[in-house]
Amino acid sequence: MAETFSKKIQPRAHFATLALVSFITSFFVARAFTTFYPNTVLVSTGIHIHHFWFGLILLAIGGWIGISYNGVETNRFAAIIYGVGGGLIMDEVGLLLTFGNYWTGITYTFMVGFLAFIAILFLFNKYGQTILEEFAEFLTSKVSLYFGVFLAAISIAFITDTNIFLISAFSGGLAIVAVIIIIAYIAQKIRKH
Repeated sequence: MAETFSKKIQPRAHFATLALVSFITSFFVARAFTTFYPNTVLVSTGIHIHHFWFGLILLAIGGWIGISYNGVETNRFAAIIYGVGGGLIMDEVGLLLTFGNYWTGITYTFMVGFLAFIAILFLFNKYGQTILEEFAEFLTSKVSLYFGVFLAAISIAFITDTNIFLISAFSGGLAIVAVIIIIAYIAQKIRKH
């Protein structure tokens, strides 16, 4: 079944790359425009309309075009529109999360996290089989046990030492990963014996 499934789905990395470049460009253009022209805003009936809304509209249009029509030029256009919409939304993530602080560092944190996630997806798409083989080899070595214990200890230290929710949540996630690594190592050793 997996073989049939993989034959039907063919990745189109060039469209994903085009959307990613559009996303990054849109983010930086929106950030630069807001930096150089902070008083240029669209106000309708007394309501400040943020470019987040334009991003949502572009995201919906790009997604709709991408799933409704098929053709190289149409798919390129949809990828660009989708990426630009995502960049406009990402630019105002901090504003949305803090209910008013556009310049908060959360926006940059989300952007870096998003780009790291995309880079990992690209690497996994290209080298997925090798990564899985090396990870399986890692789980069979004692290094994985030591790493899991170290990661759990550091995570617990951060959880107990901070009152910042994001750090606690991230550390909690790392603690769960550490426990999974430790359990996988122990289960693999039990299975061998």
